Amino acid sequence: MTQPRKGSRSEQLPSSAMNTDSLDRSLAAGMAWTAGAKWSSQLLSWASLIIIAHLLSPSDFGLVGMATIFVGLITLVSEFGVGAAILTLRELTPHQIAQLNSVSLLVGLVSFSVSCALAPALGHFFRNPKLPAVVIGISPSFIFLALRSVPYALLQKELRFRLLSVAETVQSLVQASLTLLFAALGFGYWALVWGNVLGSALLTLITLGCKRYGFARPRFESIRKALHFTWHILAARVCWYGYSNADFLMVGRLLGTSPLGEYTFAWNLAAAPADKVSAVVVRVMPAVFSAVQDEYAALRRYLRLIMEGLCVLIFPPTIGLALVAHEFVPLVLGKNWEGAIVPLQLLAFYTSFRSIVSLLPQVLTVIGETRFVMTNTIATFVVMTTAFYISSRWGTTGIAAAWIIAYPVVIIPMYRRTLRKIHLSAGEYIRGALPPLSGVVAMAIVVGSLKWAMPLTWPLQRRFLIEVVGGASTYLFLMAGLYGARLRVLWQFVRNLQRKQSVSYRELDLGIEK
Repeated sequence: MTQPRKGSRSEQLPSSAMNTDSLDRSLAAGMAWTAGAKWSSQLLSWASLIIIAHLLSPSDFGLVGMATIFVGLITLVSEFGVGAAILTLRELTPHQIAQLNSVSLLVGLVSFSVSCALAPALGHFFRNPKLPAVVIGISPSFIFLALRSVPYALLQKELRFRLLSVAETVQSLVQASLTLLFAALGFGYWALVWGNVLGSALLTLITLGCKRYGFARPRFESIRKALHFTWHILAARVCWYGYSNADFLMVGRLLGTSPLGEYTFAWNLAAAPADKVSAVVVRVMPAVFSAVQDEYAALRRYLRLIMEGLCVLIFPPTIGLALVAHEFVPLVLGKNWEGAIVPLQLLAFYTSFRSIVSLLPQVLTVIGETRFVMTNTIATFVVMTTAFYISSRWGTTGIAAAWIIAYPVVIIPMYRRTLRKIHLSAGEYIRGALPPLSGVVAMAIVVGSLKWAMPLTWPLQRRFLIEVVGGASTYLFLMAGLYGARLRVLWQFVRNLQRKQSVSYRELDLGIEK
């Protein structure tokens, strides 16, 4: 097996004592590049998807969708948490990283073999003879993922977000182009399969071209701590995948295809604003948290700052969507989709909360609390699946309500653990959410008053426009008038990042007090 050369760049990783100014600049640059890559690739995906939808049939998408349910689970297993271990366990030696690289490849090969072996059984379960070939066709992606896991994590650890963003944008462009080409040539559902596999292969080639790492024979005693870490990550991810998809399973199995369509659309619509913002944070923050994992003051600073920024950006569109859902759905989608209105409202409130919760397991992971994250995720799986089953008697509204009623029960312990471990008081944490929370409460009062005052005889378009303008104006005026000083502090922080300077933690405290 080849070994990484001593003194190579792969060993020159950021230490926990990294200069705060430098880390702030990396955070700003990483978010900027990641946001540009994510949003541009998302626009490209949507545009190509519309064209592909005209070239392929719904059954083509449905067939690949069946495979995706299974493949998504195997993908989580094939990742095995090796990348997270590389990113978090900063004391790993080059030889240990090489051993983990071998473990990653081994798990990828096993995942490929298991996927191919189970493909016939999956086709029998779904009663679709075409499905086994599709599953086998997608399975090489597990090997590509295994080959790039360690190099990709090392690039993250070195905070090379610009490189990663460019690589993912190139992958999205090529993948969309190939899928369109195959679809235009009449390959049917294989266009989706081959486009995905070739896109994954391309990202692996780019990653390996920028960061190659050798392999070494795995020795359990040497990498025991890392393997324990990866096991905790894997168990948490599998349980997360389970409860994240349990509501769709319950709706489809117990309520039928039509309610599932309404619920799925409501979920995607409610999650869209939050996901586009939080995806940037989820990509960048693990490396930032890892760089300051031994400096709790810095952890508190970044947690509060990013949480407040998420609240400011996500609360208005998600809660605003819930407030105008009764007008938005029939106006944009038609009366046939009115069954999605109440689930959309409930899920919009849930996604507002979920967007800031996503930071907690990242913090706990970098400070070594992976066992707690794992057990909490297992508890979440048990509680949420039970809640979905019980609430299904009230239809999609009941299942959507389960997210609001049951989810906080299992998240409160994670909040308590995180704040206690990094010595952050609940009051200090909540203060950051008060300005945007006050803004959306005022927005809700104004929109509700407008709904009550406007005659129902007015055209739907007029009522919808008045509600949107009234609610948005209220939020903006309140934030600018009552919390302008705090917003200026946050904006100054961003400006200072651009000038390669840094706002001190004391200045942020003063901004909150104002």
